[in-house]
Amino acid sequence: MHTILGAGGPVANALTTELLNHNETIRLVSRRPSQFTGDKLSWKKADLLNYSELSAAAKGATVIYLCAGLVYDKNIWKQQWPVLMRNVINVAKENNARLIFFDNVYMYGLVNGPMNEETPYKPSSVKGQIRAGIANMLMDEVKAGTLRASIARGADFYGTSPTNSFLDMMVLDKYAKKQKAQWIGDPKAKHSFSYIPDMGKALYLLGQNPDSDNQIWHMPTAPAIIGKELLEITAAIYKVQPKYMRINKFLLFMAGLFTKVIMGTVEMYYQYNHDYVFDSSKFEKAFNFKPTPYQEGIKHMAETLYKD
Repeated sequence: MHTILGAGGPVANALTTELLNHNETIRLVSRRPSQFTGDKLSWKKADLLNYSELSAAAKGATVIYLCAGLVYDKNIWKQQWPVLMRNVINVAKENNARLIFFDNVYMYGLVNGPMNEETPYKPSSVKGQIRAGIANMLMDEVKAGTLRASIARGADFYGTSPTNSFLDMMVLDKYAKKQKAQWIGDPKAKHSFSYIPDMGKALYLLGQNPDSDNQIWHMPTAPAIIGKELLEITAAIYKVQPKYMRINKFLLFMAGLFTKVIMGTVEMYYQYNHDYVFDSSKFEKAFNFKPTPYQEGIKHMAETLYKD
């Protein structure tokens, strides 16, 4: 049974769709009811911080996908992520299940050059330190031979529903409404964006292949692109002028005084003011997977979630 912890988020939804398309038996675990239905799909309510609830909800799991997100606050992360990860590790052991953790790249910090699976952890933020800690917690179990697990890492997202990504909220949604876009950081820097449907397909492939266990995988992501070029591609798709407002660190901080989630982004500003190049060639070669080009992904979004 494929068990998704943190069901309801963009990546979890993309994975659920993929599993449904392949007629797999699915258990969704979250605090809120699922929007998905199916003969081979069930939903269980559980708080991942509550071990007894989680244990009951994940009973019978053969593959566990951890796709959870926490409130975007470093103090909450510091308190809750280690507890959540320990709970999930123990539940995976309890069921003798494979564990696949969907992660981000915060632990790498500011990297001069491409980020790949061998990039050392040198976090530039408190959130990065926390992510490094839970990634090490998981892989220490793998090294000890007590758990079969892998880490699947994605870059910044786009193609999300609900809207919760920088590119979706500040570019696609704005151009769809014929408004000026907003761009965090340097529009002349390169940036990688992972397409959510590709994340679902890639997680499905990891779940189907036990040989992929016990290692780190960068999820298939189109080559990094200069921000200004991406704005021009998007504007052409929406048939608008590629107008945008650049948001520097000071403006981000000022906005954060009124919105806590935005304040949580301030310490991550380095990701947007320098090249952010995500290398997924290992996965692409292993699974013969071609990431969706930005032109194609954004065009699909313009026809579906972010219609003009």
